[in-house]
Formats: sequence, C-alpha cells, structure tokens
Amino acid sequence: MSEIIESTVLRTEVEVDGAPASYLTVERDGPAVLLLHGTYWSRVWLPVLGRLGAAGLRPVAVDLPGLGRSGGELTLETGTVPALADWVTRFASTLGLDGPIAVAGHDIGGAVAQHLLVHDRLAVSRLALVNSVTYDSWPVSSVARFRDPEAVAATTADELLTARRRAVTQALAGAATERRITEYLSPWTDARVRRSWMAMVGAADNRYTRDAVPALRRNATPKLLVWGEDDDFQQVTYAERFAAEIPHTTLVRVPDAGHIPTENAPGPVARALADFCTA
Repeated sequence: MSEIIESTVLRTEVEVDGAPASYLTVERDGPAVLLLHGTYWSRVWLPVLGRLGAAGLRPVAVDLPGLGRSGGELTLETGTVPALADWVTRFASTLGLDGPIAVAGHDIGGAVAQHLLVHDRLAVSRLALVNSVTYDSWPVSSVARFRDPEAVAATTADELLTARRRAVTQALAGAATERRITEYLSPWTDARVRRSWMAMVGAADNRYTRDAVPALRRNATPKLLVWGEDDDFQQVTYAERFAAEIPHTTLVRVPDAGHIPTENAPGPVARALADFCTA
C-alpha cells in the first residue's frame, strides 16, 4: 500500500520482522540516503525530501518500529540504540540498501546512525547528524521522567499528549503552527505508539554515544553536522565540540532554527545534505 504525500513524496511500506515498516521516499534512480528520526517520526524529514530527490538522491525516511506509521511495538529491550540499529540494518537489507549508503540521523536517530557507522552494521559511506544526540547530551529533561517505571505507569494518555504537544511546539520554534503541531502529534493518539515511545525513551542511555567517541575519532568516513542554532534540546555547543574533536567533520550552522531545522529552514538544510551526499 502506497500513498502520495506531496507531488513527489510517496509513503509506502515493506515488511520487517513480520510487521509493516512505513517510510517516506522519492522514487527515482540515484544514490540512496537513509534518514532516521528519533523521539518524533519520519515527519521531521518531509520538508526536505522533495529537494533531496531533485538533487538526484533517493531519500528513504523510515519510521522506526512501533512509531510513526510503522507497525510493531517497542519494548525496553528492542528500544535500545543497538537493537534499533539492528532493526534498521534489516530494513535496509529488505530494500536492497546493503551497499555503501549515506545515513542521516536526527535526535536519537543520530545515536542509531553513529552506532551503525562505528559497529559496521551498514556500509555507511557518509554520516550526517541533524540536531542529533551526542556525548552525554541526552536524555533531555522532557523525556527523562519517562524513564521511571512508576511515572510511566501513572501517566495518562492526556498527560502524555500534553507533554508531547509542549515539546513539539518548542522543537518547531518559529515554524510552529497548529496544523504542524497536530500533524506531529497524530501518531501519539494510538496507544501502541504511546507505549513504544515510552519504551524508546525508557531505554535512552547516553553510554551508547559516549562509547562511540573513540571509534569516531579513528574513523575516516566524511561527517556532516547540520544544526539549528537555537535548539534548547541539543545545544549547538555539543555540535561545536563534535566538530572540533572528530576528524573529517564539517559543521553547518542554521541560524534562527530550533531542534527541527528541516521545518525552520528546509532549503538550507536540504542543500547542505544534498551537497554532502553527492560530493
């Protein structure tokens, strides 16, 4: 089953581990770039997909299991960074994306992307991080409270939706409109997605990004950081530190943009990603 989202963007799915894996793509011949979300869903990549396709790329923005429009349900065991990286590897294999491929990650999706690179889970040709978690920058306070099993058990659907509305509004920054906020929140109206999201944040552990640093320092793969400078969740100081410490890294700062710069500045973000992935 496929659905046209915009004139050039298609939502379709394949089966991974017996459940549908939903993804956004632009169907065209060209080098693939795999786009991973974190505590949101593939909607974060929608504003740049058409532009990436126009640049000759084949973008694939997947919804992780149990999140967005994908089926399945995450647990504390399957929601860890290594487990999600394993799932992404199986998803890529199902699509035939086993060869050298550019991978971009946003938020916790950036931790998964880093794990894929340093553990050779995919043949990653280029690594791009967009306002990603790094070092010990996560979990942030707005999700950390959901790491407490008692707090999770006591959280009602309305309380979680209210918390996510507050976080989404802050993350969208100047791009926040009621329509966009509603679109971003729509998956969380499903109890299965709410449970999966709480499992993902419950499994959030910055040791995965801290442990990746030595390998990243030795790694010669080209790396790009694209960062909304006004991000209150993943501050640009972390990107500056990463660019200073990790070789072969370029930092592109996006002024007047928050945690989801694809919404605040889709043109500059898409150009940076396209130039990097087609270099």
